[in-house]
Formats: sequence, C-alpha cells, structure tokens
Amino acid sequence: MIIRFFDIIFSLFALLFLMPILLPVLILLCFTGERKIFYLQKRVGLGEKKFSLIKFATMLENSPNLGTGNITVMDDPRVLPFGKFLRKSKINELPQLYNILIGNMSVVGPRPLTEDIFNLYDSDIKVLVTSKRPGLTGMGSIIFRDEETILDQKIDQTRFYADFISAYKGELESWYMENNSLYLYFKIIFVTALVTLNPKKKIGSYFFKDLPAPPQELESMLN
Repeated sequence: MIIRFFDIIFSLFALLFLMPILLPVLILLCFTGERKIFYLQKRVGLGEKKFSLIKFATMLENSPNLGTGNITVMDDPRVLPFGKFLRKSKINELPQLYNILIGNMSVVGPRPLTEDIFNLYDSDIKVLVTSKRPGLTGMGSIIFRDEETILDQKIDQTRFYADFISAYKGELESWYMENNSLYLYFKIIFVTALVTLNPKKKIGSYFFKDLPAPPQELESMLN
C-alpha cells in the first residue's frame, strides 16, 4: 500500500513537471512519421492480466509483424526518424506515467512484457514476476539499458534473446521480487536516474553487487 502511495505521488508530479516536454512531443508527432501520437501494446501485468501499455509512437505501426517482431535491435529500420531521438532519450517511455497513475504499473517492478516474450520465462518465474505490478523501471531495465547494442553483435538475434537475455532477465526480476522493499524501490529509482545521465557507464553492477551472475555469453557485455 505504501509503494502504491508513492507511485501516485511520483506519477502525478512527473506528469505535471514534464508537461513542457510532453506537449511539444505530442505536437511534433502529429506532423511526423505516420502521424500517430501514441502506441498502445498489450502487455502482461499483475496476475497475468493484460493491459494496454502506452508509449509515444516511435516505430512503424505494423512493426510487430515485421523484422524481429517485438525485439528491437540497433539501427532498426522500423524506427521512425523522430522516434530514434525519443527512444535514445527514453522520452518515448514517459506516457507510461499514466499507466502508473491508474494502477496498471508501478514506478519500479518487473518490466511488463508482450505475451510472446513473457512466455519465454519458466512457469515459476512467470508466477513470481506477475505477483506485483510491473514497473516503468527495474533491474532488467537497468542492467539491459544497452540491449539493442548487445543484440546488434549477434547474427541470430531472436535466438540469442530467447536463450540468454530472456533467461538472465528472469533471474534479475526474480532477485528483485525476492528482495522487494521500500528501500530497494527508492534505490532503483536513484540508480535509474544515474544510468539515464551516464548511459555508457556500468553503474548497475556497482550499486547491486549481489545480483545473480550473468551467463558467460553475456558477462563481457554487461560488466
């Protein structure tokens, strides 16, 4: 209950504070790309219930049926010109503050996934990560903030994601759920802010030293 209180306070404050950024983006999206402002996508949430996650539109509307589907890679041709800036700056994620406000999401939690990516998890991890509201940020978001660059180095990107990235994300999300606390909630928000300001530095592993060890195939890319 106390985390839900902070979710409401943070999302309300952020929506008001960020309005000078949100309004110009709304206007620009009306006149660029496919002239779509928001992109709504079904994600798996609390209790495995589906909800519509809201983002600013950054990709071709039919993107899930093209290329690598729901996996986005570096220099993905489906990303629109203005969308590249929105994705790099993470501004495209800001509409999810509304998801938080209405209770679909929390500020911190396991990242909400599309059903096909969610189904890559083992059944026990599925139950664990859907026992709490999914988050705008979390351990998976911090450690895999450079996921597109990692995938860009692989030939079979979809296979590598399924075999290694998804499996390790499941371990990270499980670690968060098992260590969930108000202290960790604020710590992840703080580290997320640092990561956003310093995206090239390996900040996550510095602040969270007891995380599960990544598989060998990911170790050099994450440390």
